[in-house]
Amino acid sequence: MALPQPFTGVHPIAPTPFAANGDLDLPGMRRVLDCMIDQGVDGICILANYSEQFLLTDEERSTLLDLTLSHVAGRKPVIVTCSHFSTRIAAERGRAAGKAGAAMLMLMPPYHGTGLRADEAGMLAHFAHVAEASGLPIMVQDAPLSGVALSVPFLVRLAREVPGVRYFKIEMPGTAAKLRSLIEAGGDAIAGPLDGEESITLMADLDAGATGTMPSALLPDLIRPVVLAHRAGRRAEAAAAYARILPLINYENRQCGLRATKTVMMEGGVIGSDAVRHPLEPLHPATRAGLLELAREVSPVALRWGR
Repeated sequence: MALPQPFTGVHPIAPTPFAANGDLDLPGMRRVLDCMIDQGVDGICILANYSEQFLLTDEERSTLLDLTLSHVAGRKPVIVTCSHFSTRIAAERGRAAGKAGAAMLMLMPPYHGTGLRADEAGMLAHFAHVAEASGLPIMVQDAPLSGVALSVPFLVRLAREVPGVRYFKIEMPGTAAKLRSLIEAGGDAIAGPLDGEESITLMADLDAGATGTMPSALLPDLIRPVVLAHRAGRRAEAAAAYARILPLINYENRQCGLRATKTVMMEGGVIGSDAVRHPLEPLHPATRAGLLELAREVSPVALRWGR
């Protein structure tokens, strides 16, 4: 499989906007994508956990896939999440993403709750089948949500044995240590070691060798200068820029979760509603006020894009 140039930089997760009644807001989704492009992102990831993928129907997924790829129209590479416990369904999702023009897939290991998980042989076959069906490079998402332990030796085995599996989004506790071990053990087989979890451990992860990050779409325009300065060897500058935005990132990560981006984008006129789908609940008014107070201090593009 011919791989593109290595994906580096900032590849945020696009939120899925809903109207106040919970219906998909398709005009709002187009505005979200345009806002993200104006944020200067290096790529856009859709249908991920922070896109509320677990609250979308299959028909809605297809609608959002087609809308995103047609609207972005090659302006930025699009990464499509196709995680599913069923290898067949994950492969079908990956194949559809490839036909639509996606640049990469993101895929969690197969799991369903705490009791249904594949062993390493099953996981390797799962990733291999999806990669073959889609013809796209695969980013393995190593996240606590799955409850699956992906050891560094197994991740290296994936990279060496499955064509296309060369990218890894690591967002487990001790991310920097795991990234460092993965890079050391995998060598050239690891084309893209990235972090996630709203970039809350970004400086440590960049020091460990991460080449990019996959935060939310709340403030990628303020995260990207950190990555670029660090890459250029200006670590003190990167650390200072990161220290300025860390309170907002921490508040997002610890107090708001996926709701933060929607709230800031609604305040900034990007979308008309910050609704989430039940059983998720909207932010408490006091939490919302605290989020916007911190956002105004650093003025991300999302807070002023539509004003």
